[in-house]
Amino acid sequence: MSSFSSTSNLNDSTINKLINKPKISSNFGFLTQSNWRISQKKKINSIAIKEKTNPKFGSIVVLASALDSMSSSTSSSLEFDVVVVGAGVIGLTIARQFLNESDTLSVAVVDAFVPCSHGATGAGQGYLWMVHKTPGAEKWELAMRSKRLWEMLAETIKDQGRDPLDLLGWKKTGSLLIGRTQEDASPLKERVKLLSEAGLRAEYLSSEDLRLKEPSLEIEKEGGAAFLPDDCQLDARRTVAFLEKENRQFSSRSRYAEFYNEPALQLIRSDKTGEVEAVQTSKNLLYCKKAVVVTAGSWSGSLMKTLLQESNIQVDVPVKPRKGHLLVIENFKAMQLNHGLMEVGYINHQFTSSAPEDARTLSVSMAATTDSVGNLVLGSSREFAGFDWEVENSIIDQIWARAGEFFPSLREVSLADLTKNRKVRVGHRPYMPGGKPMIGPVPGLPKLVLAAGHEGEGLSLALGTAEMVADMVLGNTGKVNFTPYSVRGRER
Repeated sequence: MSSFSSTSNLNDSTINKLINKPKISSNFGFLTQSNWRISQKKKINSIAIKEKTNPKFGSIVVLASALDSMSSSTSSSLEFDVVVVGAGVIGLTIARQFLNESDTLSVAVVDAFVPCSHGATGAGQGYLWMVHKTPGAEKWELAMRSKRLWEMLAETIKDQGRDPLDLLGWKKTGSLLIGRTQEDASPLKERVKLLSEAGLRAEYLSSEDLRLKEPSLEIEKEGGAAFLPDDCQLDARRTVAFLEKENRQFSSRSRYAEFYNEPALQLIRSDKTGEVEAVQTSKNLLYCKKAVVVTAGSWSGSLMKTLLQESNIQVDVPVKPRKGHLLVIENFKAMQLNHGLMEVGYINHQFTSSAPEDARTLSVSMAATTDSVGNLVLGSSREFAGFDWEVENSIIDQIWARAGEFFPSLREVSLADLTKNRKVRVGHRPYMPGGKPMIGPVPGLPKLVLAAGHEGEGLSLALGTAEMVADMVLGNTGKVNFTPYSVRGRER
């Protein structure tokens, strides 16, 4: 990849060297071998332009590297029932769902990287909380269904004599939505009522009751919290490793394959029916019998443009990256958490954004958890900063200061003294205007399904999303209403 870190290397001879003709049958879509060669020159020239204007746009550099790899390997053709593009937690759970739906379905998972190395999955806190969700809202049904599926998975692991804490980082911690002031706490009583009526165990805690639950926490006397004792959390990286291992059990039966570090470059369509027939990656041509599912997180919008740039169909998926920081303090003994905590302001920061794309409007909200190995995890920040991966120490300072407003013991510790014990996670949530993901068939492109725009809820909604996608593709009756997530009418 270092060969393409500078656009000065992208001269005409280099471009010619990069291009390798794929084995594409002439009756599949609009790509001939000569057109492929021309299209790749256009792609690489566009890479040079974007690299000049945005040197941090990692996905573009990877695409150049991927095209380089094509010059040293021959493109081969393989066939699967379903090809999933994206190996975050959504993509891996979709693959798992199809594999478990029958004894015959085969699945390929494609990704430009490897799981948890980029995107949102590996950078999150791992909570599966309902305390900050609103009964009756459009996502409520999906959230409840997904919650139940995660609980069923943990129960199944237990029934098999295995430990969900070990495999998933699964912990039933309960969750607390904190209102520091009377103004913040007043709406929480109504929230508790709604959550209880929706069938969840929910309780309103006064500041005195809250102090008994969390002695390290300090709020105003008139403050309070909504408490859901059954809420759980897990470790995203352990969960992804578990999903990969479970999926790979089907490899020996020729039903599952992973194509990591292998960017998807092109969709191939039938010139007779218009159906999506295959995905051309940097190394392979992967045919699908039932569906191609694009679930590439924050990259879904730009990836769709890349995949469709040779067609006469335009699908503008308005997902964009929303950068976030998390602070992890290892072996921290100054305080102990008994539950997962989140301030009321987190809700407004999560679902509200009127900022233009070029505005780096920053919000910082307190969210505090203890992970599966006892580390203190503090968050979180949100800002539209493109695909910027740099750790910004000023934001880490704000996260620490905000947490200190809730936990007095943190004020007695200098963050500078924790340099050896701290880690910072940076990820990009796939933000979708309106707050709902797009999940469903893409209009005008038969056999293409999109699942994108989960923002910070990818982990919590993953299993429900996977079930929805499988039901759509296989023609099953949906367990939840598909309509709110339809792609039709929401693409621009």
